[in-house]
Amino acid sequence: MEKDLIIPTHVGIIVDGNGRWAQQRGLSRSAGHREGFTRLKNICIYAQESGVKYLSLYVFSTENFKRAKLEVDFLMNLFVSMFHTEFQEIMDRGAKIVFSGRREPLPKEVLEAMDEMAEKSKNNTGTVLNFCINYGGQTEILDMTKKIAQEVLEGKLTIDDITLDTLHDHLYQDLPPLDFVIRTSGELRLSNFMLYQASYAEFYFPKTYFPDFTEHDFDAAIVEFNKRNRRFGGNAS
Repeated sequence: MEKDLIIPTHVGIIVDGNGRWAQQRGLSRSAGHREGFTRLKNICIYAQESGVKYLSLYVFSTENFKRAKLEVDFLMNLFVSMFHTEFQEIMDRGAKIVFSGRREPLPKEVLEAMDEMAEKSKNNTGTVLNFCINYGGQTEILDMTKKIAQEVLEGKLTIDDITLDTLHDHLYQDLPPLDFVIRTSGELRLSNFMLYQASYAEFYFPKTYFPDFTEHDFDAAIVEFNKRNRRFGGNAS
């Protein structure tokens, strides 16, 4: 990492291209997901070392449950095995692990592994790693709205009490807004990733498939972020 670069406080990565990476090599999509998870661990460690305070990782969307059952089952088992083994090192380095998304219909084994990581790391003060599993930005906004509506019905809030802070307080996790979103594989869309939090984020779309997204590529992304002239209002001039 170059010196004197501004490191974005909250980086989001849309992990994309694992299946295509594998298919180009004559491998199964499952092999691509396994390679992608190994790469994910390395990028998490490097982001920690680089000074990223919050890292949100879009690894399984609500829509991904529509994929072939064999692929979904493999991913669920991969989450469990990797969470129990590979990501212990990340927690040992001081990372706090949190999760965003709906718990249903995630398998019991996945939920147990998630809860174990969150509990083990809850007092860590290093980088916050936010794994977005069974996550959708629209679903998060829907769930947020229902929570607020329920509190209004219970008399805990009035309509006039609802502010932007209220919305933030009812999101899945208490995280700052996204500064920078990276989507690998060259696709030019958000795909329902943290829509509320990405309101003023900068976006970067490298063509590299995620299993090939190295520490050097992460550096290149941060260099690009430093070239941006960030604006936080509606005026584009």
